Amino acid sequence: MTAARFITLEGGEGAGKSTQLRALAAALRARGLEVVETREPGGSPGAEAIRDLVLTGSADRWSPRAEALLFAAARTDHVERTIRPALQRGAWVVSDRFLDSSRAYQGMGELTDEDILTLHRIGSGGFMPDRTFVLTLPDAEAESRAHIRDGGDSDRIGGRDSAFHHRVTQMFSRFAAMEGDRVRAIDASGDAQAVTARLLEGLDDLLP
Repeated sequence: MTAARFITLEGGEGAGKSTQLRALAAALRARGLEVVETREPGGSPGAEAIRDLVLTGSADRWSPRAEALLFAAARTDHVERTIRPALQRGAWVVSDRFLDSSRAYQGMGELTDEDILTLHRIGSGGFMPDRTFVLTLPDAEAESRAHIRDGGDSDRIGGRDSAFHHRVTQMFSRFAAMEGDRVRAIDASGDAQAVTARLLEGLDDLLP
């Protein structure tokens, strides 16, 4: 029996995570695997309720500390209610964002990376993915894709300025450089099918 695996897709706005999540899940199902598709914030009833809180309203609706706590709480429910039960029955779980998004988005200002990791240890027992893919694109291309996707109407985090999003992509690149056993950078440019093929290649050591 193939071991259950937890795979996460990360990256800045417009990198194509949602598109690639669906394509990767379909490719894994074609190999006979049960696959659960999920997302953050969200992925469970409690976490989806928190999603509405953190992604809507004015840019200053939450302080950095309150925002980080809300994301950590949503993740706790997501892990407990969706991810762990799926893994326990032998399914693969593929998530659009997970802990590394909190590290990149909330852990580079008032809070540190260690602060975010501490919240994760408290809320989710330090639970980590088996493999994390960071989808990479030049900033200008990612911004253009995000604008087309959202029709110019971003949520309160996606709508932050380009300097903020540049720092986010730098943080993701740092994770891939420092945590290469788990985190792999994947070129997200070009044909979507080619990107999916790169993701599958990055799973060669985990696939049956």
